[in-house]
Amino acid sequence: MCLVALAWNVHPRWRLVVAGNRDEQHARPTAPLARWPDVPVLAGRDLRSGGTWMGLGPDGRMAVVTNVRNGLAPPFAGPSRGALPLRFLAGTDPAPAYAAALASEAGRYAPFNLLVADADACAYVGHRPDGERERQLAPGTYGLSNGALDAPWPKTTRLRSVLAQWADAGDTDPEPLWMALADERVADDDLLPDTGVGLALERRLSAAFIREQDYGTRASTLVLVGYDGGATIIERRFGPAGVFAGETTLES
Repeated sequence: MCLVALAWNVHPRWRLVVAGNRDEQHARPTAPLARWPDVPVLAGRDLRSGGTWMGLGPDGRMAVVTNVRNGLAPPFAGPSRGALPLRFLAGTDPAPAYAAALASEAGRYAPFNLLVADADACAYVGHRPDGERERQLAPGTYGLSNGALDAPWPKTTRLRSVLAQWADAGDTDPEPLWMALADERVADDDLLPDTGVGLALERRLSAAFIREQDYGTRASTLVLVGYDGGATIIERRFGPAGVFAGETTLES
């Protein structure tokens, strides 16, 4: 998952709203959003490593992970980051406790950002070359891509702003969120982050929705969790060159 905006205890109808895009190689084998037969999770599934990037668990538990871009990543032989959201979703640890425990072992994994939420709390935990490791989030709207939480990357700022306005207004039509996730605008060079991958690639990765043949946005996902714990997750899938490949809606 490479772009996420999250509203925690802001919207009058939903305690948690999450909008995000997963960007990945199109050749990477992936199962669409589904109810998993082996654990009580609603999520897509990475068929290479067995984990997920974003999903729902019992009682409205939510988790989403992004990688951290710091140059061209070398091969990594450790455990998959996709296990981190799955472990929270299938478990019972409160979000802050899970984040604190994971922070102590974060170095076992390639660099990552993880957001977890349950009925009572929302927490961030990360493993990056610099910056904070974990904290509990106050009510508000947050944005995350492949840098620090709320780093002012153009696509992160735009998505967070759309979600904040939508949540503050108490809107219930998700179309503005889908439109923001589908935004293909490339940022101006002077606004781009420098993550060590070169200017040409920074430009290509600066759009919320990446439409390329080999790499791009594989899924756009919305999560809506009510104050009563009832939740909905909607996934729109895309193939090479951004061709629409299907939509799934599940409720818990």
